Amino acid sequence: MTNNDISQQTNGLSFFLRALKHRNYRLFFFGQGVSLIGTWMQMVAVSWLVYRLTDDSIFYLGLVAFCNHIPVFLGSPITGVLADKWPRRRIIMFTQIFSMIQAFILAVLVASDNITVFLIVLLSLFRGVINAFDIPSRQAFVYEMVDNDEDLPNAIALNSLILNMARLAGPSIAGFIIALAGEATCFFVNAISFVTIIFALAAMKQTRSAGPRHEGAVLDGLKDGLDYAFGFVPIRAVLVYAAVMSLVAFPYMVLMPAFAKNILQGGPKTLGFLLGAIGAGALIGAIFLARRKSVQGLEKVMVIAGCIFTAGIIGFSFSRNPWLSIFLMVLPGFGVMVQIASINIILQMIVDDDKRGRVLSLLVMAFLGTMPFGSLLIGFIAEYLGAPHTLLLSSLLGIVVIISFAKKLPHIQRMIHPIYVRKGIIPEVAQGLQAASDIVTQTKD
Repeated sequence: MTNNDISQQTNGLSFFLRALKHRNYRLFFFGQGVSLIGTWMQMVAVSWLVYRLTDDSIFYLGLVAFCNHIPVFLGSPITGVLADKWPRRRIIMFTQIFSMIQAFILAVLVASDNITVFLIVLLSLFRGVINAFDIPSRQAFVYEMVDNDEDLPNAIALNSLILNMARLAGPSIAGFIIALAGEATCFFVNAISFVTIIFALAAMKQTRSAGPRHEGAVLDGLKDGLDYAFGFVPIRAVLVYAAVMSLVAFPYMVLMPAFAKNILQGGPKTLGFLLGAIGAGALIGAIFLARRKSVQGLEKVMVIAGCIFTAGIIGFSFSRNPWLSIFLMVLPGFGVMVQIASINIILQMIVDDDKRGRVLSLLVMAFLGTMPFGSLLIGFIAEYLGAPHTLLLSSLLGIVVIISFAKKLPHIQRMIHPIYVRKGIIPEVAQGLQAASDIVTQTKD
């Protein structure tokens, strides 16, 4: 095989989409893609509905976001243990059915003009409980859908790709639908969209073992998972980084309705374009990660992506031009996606198989679970400082966190390196292992 052939294999479309050769993952990819568009439509519609019902209250935007995520923070450590005990596909199937029910209830209440902020809070709490079971199981389930470990980072990157394609399309569609037909239509569309992922899950056939299951008590499993995660410096460092950034910087999206209406003098279409720009940036980030040939070096990529994120937020906080603001939102979209996906990939590659669900549940807790506190905090501060000053303060705190993590990088990389060597992840090592295997084969012949 010539060098040109190798280059084509590692740079072409087939390499970029290599995880799709696995049937189960292919079903999941396309089924999830349709469903996620509906999910993003609902997220935008809920934000606009709350803002409308509360006479432009930023605090209530933060409160609803808090209610949507607090069950994830409180419940994901336990549901992570369950993801290591129970069949993950079955868990995800039930969570999708209940998500469909939640969307239908919301749609009916809005269409019949019986919706209140109190009911939105209750339904947000319900959705949060569903997510507490769904997200850790969904993250760990990727390993079972991909039959080859070499394709696992690509599958995680493609997950981010389809998520952010939906983030790009969903908010923009929602903005037009809200303006033309109201929020209830978005909720109905989301409810129907769950049919695709439910069908995909039902059509899958087991091709890869989930690995060893946790057989002990739930609390014992929780303790073992915590000891394992926080006893290993690289896992602990990236989890703490995700948690602190989710507290002080990542909840910037809760202020988007306020920027769209009050700062940029727009409406639901402006909100849709802002969120769509965030999705576009995240989509670019997902493509960037999917094209990478190795997980090696993702620690440095996290730091660079963090700098891009904060630069975008600082610029956005000063902008009063709608088109400039939309352009600037591409940067934080790219930055957040690359940081979180990189953490996910690193953890998936270094974690022991029997701890996968628990460690990923801690990532969910660190990222999504901490975000409600950040959303509530940002909403509270914005009531006094205003949205622009709040975002500026948030981004400056993010810079402090990024610098602190960057100082730990050399130590983290030294500890991860032996794991990459053992798994043949480092390209030079993988080539050496293949060469040794070829020599042994030739000797036997």
